[in-house]
Amino acid sequence: MAGYGDDLIATGLARGARARGKRIAFGDGSRLAWYARSPMIFRNNPNIATPGSEFCGDVEWIDYRKGRRIYNQDGGDRWIWNYDFEPKPGELYFDSHELAWAERFERGFVVVEPNVEWNKVSARNKDWGRWKYQRVANHLIARKVRVVQFDVGPAKLDGVEIIKTPDFRYSMAVVKRASLVITSEGGLHHGAAAVGAKAVVIFGGWIPPEATGYSIHVNLTALGPACGIYKPCDHCRRAMDLITVDEVISHAERLIQEEVCA
Repeated sequence: MAGYGDDLIATGLARGARARGKRIAFGDGSRLAWYARSPMIFRNNPNIATPGSEFCGDVEWIDYRKGRRIYNQDGGDRWIWNYDFEPKPGELYFDSHELAWAERFERGFVVVEPNVEWNKVSARNKDWGRWKYQRVANHLIARKVRVVQFDVGPAKLDGVEIIKTPDFRYSMAVVKRASLVITSEGGLHHGAAAVGAKAVVIFGGWIPPEATGYSIHVNLTALGPACGIYKPCDHCRRAMDLITVDEVISHAERLIQEEVCA
């Protein structure tokens, strides 16, 4: 699920623009900032200006782009987090085929996803550990909960249902039908917020929930303030060690029960 989070945050920044008769262009006011995954995330979104329309009369600009993400700034060897930024849940405008494809999955399952953005140097700082996710999955399976994982990375869990989807949008259409998502900070947790899914999000000590978290989720941290160091660090490893399997299971069981009783 790597690389989707920034564009999902953007859809939150644009939320409600069309109702005001506006569309949002992301960039420096003269050049639109769209990236490899932007067409997928922004597809069908009436709040966002598409390439070629950025200078129409109904467009407002937001200076949100690489190097100017609002929630952070470059501090040399680390990200400096903006604790005053509060992201709004984003939006995904699914088409009928995407929704129909996801309907094959009966509601009530839990997504447990241990993979992080392994291609990034800082990935280890967000890795809670496959074996911990495995223990959470084992507990839920023993309680007769259907546990699934997406086929998106090398950290595969034993005994869970692996779901292969055509792309990220289809995965999020599936998440829309989930009772709960258990994962790290990243594209999947942003996607869960966008589709209104409950989640236990393991932040650890690298990035703070104030910068990229959502109040609709349980956000687990330790050893604040968040360090943001680009390279793997001992502080982040200690922070992850302080977040226990029992703590995650306790939150998961409570949220699942709330879903059952809703």
